[in-house]
Amino acid sequence: MDVMKAIAARSSTRGYTAEKLTKEELDALLTAGLQAPTATNRQELHFTVLDGRDPLLFDIQEVMGGRARPEKNFWYDAPTVILISGEADFRWTAVDAGIAVENIALAAESLGLGNVILGCLKAAMDGENRERYAKALRFPEGYTFQIAIAVGHKAAEKEPHGFDREKQVTIL
Repeated sequence: MDVMKAIAARSSTRGYTAEKLTKEELDALLTAGLQAPTATNRQELHFTVLDGRDPLLFDIQEVMGGRARPEKNFWYDAPTVILISGEADFRWTAVDAGIAVENIALAAESLGLGNVILGCLKAAMDGENRERYAKALRFPEGYTFQIAIAVGHKAAEKEPHGFDREKQVTIL
């Protein structure tokens, strides 16, 4: 799929089939994330892949409390969730993680996979359980949670969002 078509077609998927990603699909998504540029080519990001049934996800959901929707888990039953962590003390880590997660989202769209980018975990991951989660998720030493993405085969469709060019763009 052409990248401009993937950008135009992508929307947040909030419903997935139980079908697992193939090894090739997962490898393609991780490669897309790893190929994302990083400031000064630091490559300070780490990708942790979880099965959507991993008990750790349910534990995080419980810690999130009111931030999570009670009728649905925060990853919408996607079969795969990728958490991106990065060097806590590097000032561009959050930007680099955002670029990497968008690469993964567009790669998923190009493969016909649904995805939803998840920042809502941040409160739970930065809270009193930060060290416990970092250890359980095998984040490298000195790394903290940045952002996540849930990926799978679509069971729900959603139109891509619109925009207001006149309001949102200034050309000087």
